[in-house]
Amino acid sequence: MGAQVVGWSASVVLLFTIGAQVLRQWRSATNEGVSSWLFVGQVTASTGFLIYSVMQSDAVFVVTNALLLLSALTGLVVMWRNRERS
Repeated sequence: MGAQVVGWSASVVLLFTIGAQVLRQWRSATNEGVSSWLFVGQVTASTGFLIYSVMQSDAVFVVTNALLLLSALTGLVVMWRNRERS
């Protein structure tokens, strides 16, 4: 049980950190200082980790990596939207 609490707690911290970055980028409507390669790399890594997590049947990592993949895709969409606006 203790390991699950540590895992879920770390997941929440990581997701809030990444989510805050994407939200800041969306609110500022600028891509200044943010490389599109960040999101491309995150999509690639999160996809691989999601597949691995499913293969390992680890709920903490399945949920975390699925949400990280979603945040990376959201970040890409925000970046494209910001490019179109500028």
